[in-house]
Amino acid sequence: MTQPPQLALYLVDLVAVLVLTFGLYFPRHRRRDLVVAYLGVNVGVLAVAATLASSTVGAGLGLGLFGVLSIIRLRSTELSQHEVAYYFAALALGLLGGLGTSAGLLGVAGSALILVVMAVADHPRLLRRHRSQVIMLDRAFPDEVGLVAYLEQLLGAHVHSASVQRLDLVNDTTLVDVRYEVAPGGGVIASSGATPSAAALPGGASAGQVPA
Repeated sequence: MTQPPQLALYLVDLVAVLVLTFGLYFPRHRRRDLVVAYLGVNVGVLAVAATLASSTVGAGLGLGLFGVLSIIRLRSTELSQHEVAYYFAALALGLLGGLGTSAGLLGVAGSALILVVMAVADHPRLLRRHRSQVIMLDRAFPDEVGLVAYLEQLLGAHVHSASVQRLDLVNDTTLVDVRYEVAPGGGVIASSGATPSAAALPGGASAGQVPA
């Protein structure tokens, strides 16, 4: 089997990371700072991996670099799970482009597979009825059954799990992480009774819906 030239693998990587960043991530999530991070990490890993591939050190050091960069980056700021997935995809594309000469066309196929998986797994229509939300309730619920019943009435949805993060009996509040499923074709419907108040979360994040 004919091996693709290294320059072609570099171009494949650059096209793939542009598709990943501007074709998939940014149109769906609109976070500009991570666009810079994904592009910078990908090109940096590509350059280092290509240098390692042309030297006497093997691919093992490149995989070690993959792990070190991952630990440093993931400890520097809080990322959601889908952002972590895009981050590892950008890293993997850089490694495939820089160390892909030994793999040949499998490296190109691997890059295409990463894009396909990310496009399907992060599609807005996939499991779109399943939601996750952190809510501060203005009532204390020491009873899990009562908490679930209240949340289902409030959200107009079927609650799969409700994990209490903080229960304050003095101030009569409950901070809960809810995983639920809305009705087909419907959204979150608040009840006409008492409603929970959204509270700011640690790290500046506020309570809101995110795909499960």
